[in-house]
Amino acid sequence: MRFEPRLLDEIRARLTLSEIVGRRVTWDRRKTQPGKGDYWACCPFHQEKSPSFHVDDRRNRYKCFGCGASGDHFTFLCETEGLSFPESVERLAEQAGVAMPAPDPQAARREKKRAGLADICEMAARFFQAEFAGPRGEGARSYTSKRGLSAATLTEFRFGFAPESRNALKSFLAARDVPEAAMIEAGLVIKPDDGRPSYDRFRGRLMIPIQDDRGRVVAFGGRTLSPEGQPKYLNSPETPLFHKGIMLFNAHRAREPAFKAGEAVVVEGYLDAIALWQAGIHHVVASLGTAFTEDQVLRLWKIAPEPVICFDGDAAGVSAAHRAIDRIFPVLKSGYSFQFSFLPDGMDPDDLINERGLQGFHDEIGRAQALFEVVWDREISVSRLDTPERKAALEKRFDDLIGTIRDERVRRRYQLDLKFKLSNLFFEQARQTRRDGKKGAETTSPLGIARERVAASADFGTERLVLGLCMRYPHLFDRNFERFSRLPFANELHGQLRDILCRIVDDLEATPIADLTSAFDEPLRNIMYEMMLETIGLQEQKKAEFSALNHRFPLLKSNPPEDFVEAAFLHFLDVLELSALEEELSSELATPDEQLDELVWNRIQALTKDLSRRREECARDEADLAERAKKIRSAPPVAAAAH
Repeated sequence: MRFEPRLLDEIRARLTLSEIVGRRVTWDRRKTQPGKGDYWACCPFHQEKSPSFHVDDRRNRYKCFGCGASGDHFTFLCETEGLSFPESVERLAEQAGVAMPAPDPQAARREKKRAGLADICEMAARFFQAEFAGPRGEGARSYTSKRGLSAATLTEFRFGFAPESRNALKSFLAARDVPEAAMIEAGLVIKPDDGRPSYDRFRGRLMIPIQDDRGRVVAFGGRTLSPEGQPKYLNSPETPLFHKGIMLFNAHRAREPAFKAGEAVVVEGYLDAIALWQAGIHHVVASLGTAFTEDQVLRLWKIAPEPVICFDGDAAGVSAAHRAIDRIFPVLKSGYSFQFSFLPDGMDPDDLINERGLQGFHDEIGRAQALFEVVWDREISVSRLDTPERKAALEKRFDDLIGTIRDERVRRRYQLDLKFKLSNLFFEQARQTRRDGKKGAETTSPLGIARERVAASADFGTERLVLGLCMRYPHLFDRNFERFSRLPFANELHGQLRDILCRIVDDLEATPIADLTSAFDEPLRNIMYEMMLETIGLQEQKKAEFSALNHRFPLLKSNPPEDFVEAAFLHFLDVLELSALEEELSSELATPDEQLDELVWNRIQALTKDLSRRREECARDEADLAERAKKIRSAPPVAAAAH
């Protein structure tokens, strides 16, 4: 629906933006100036401790200078409550006392028809509820009792029962003057093509209403109560009210709790969702028995930026997750992704809560895998990598999948992470093959060899630290590519590795990783091995309690925020550049007196001035980082961030 600008302006004029936003945030008293329409708060869209979220009542705009979120009255409602734009306009118009324009006649007819079908579905819901409470609903009540569903839950979700009859609902609706054609269109009655009489779609089933974003009953899910009954779950068909590829069960209840919790849990079935809701997890939704569609993915992101998809850990659950991945990848965008939690031992959410309690479920969700990890496991689990052709095939499968991502920034981030992860995989496999070929021979620890073969320099540790950070955080490397590519490494092998990393990033789509890693000579392989230890931890030496990178930069164990890691990375680049400047100045100062002309002297003065300035900046940055590091170490522990 299109809205006249005058209508939107009138709503904005009657409702100040700070009034709308103020329901979600606490204004910072020191920075806020209400008289000027100038408001500051901690951002409601990301976690922060200092207020960077600004509302300007004069311009009717908000902006977060931390995460970049921005918009107006309507955008804010869409982002915080998961409303569509028309819904946000209707909501605010009602609050502002602004009359909505009459829809065009055709739209009005469609809406009237949908409203009529919703009325019929509501009548059906009440019929099923009455049957559930009556004599014929005894078996359904017994089933819900065995499932541990409380009376409050049964009432909240409006459980019902469809009697084992071909025309019980049909007769009920007909007695209330509902035309048969409308019953069919609402998906409640089936009309055979061969001319036989129509009959009830749902028979002998536990009935659960499916509600839209406004809480209206628009469809039903029915579970058979007979052990031989097929299908086990039966949903309403597609109707003008109900589109399975768009809707999510329980979304209208979950939106608000999901925003407050900062997360959403997605399960496979509506009974799973209801069990979790009863246990106190109100930010839960369920798919409706079909693979995720792009529309559902986008709707889930309106509820939370990284929903956790919770599947059974059996083959069927893993298969469902893999199907979901192919739908998710094309629409991935900055700041939005998914995590996957595979429940243990074939349990469903209800089983897990009954056995381990609510905390047990939260523990499982806390171990959820990032989308990238699930994709990696999916492809690696079915791959043999014993020939160059098979390695190339694996790389192509990844490239094809990542190539479907429409968001250029996210696509490049995935390409970078993939290239570095593949380089680690192929390198480790080649190293293992070479080692197996030397069985029986006396070998020295590759870690020890790496340290022996690389001569230490004054900046050995900082150079190695920068290389390790580049491999663990390829996006930082990518953002600072030009600067990194010109770094003056004192160690020759470090310089070679820098050139290889630059080649991977500079020619991202055309560099075959398998060919690149196979061309390493022995010294470079050794240092590459230590770099792998820095980024993925000691593999064979699992008894050691550190990886090389964490040993050099211990704060990484505390999972510091990404902006801190980037600030530290830039500081280490400064340190290396500063060392190079010092060497250059020393070289100039060593110029014999007879060669010390005006040009050389001016160069020495310029270098001295630049060096003094850079030293001051470096010392200031180091002090700032030390202060931030102290706060990070003293903060309560949090779950590791997903990569």
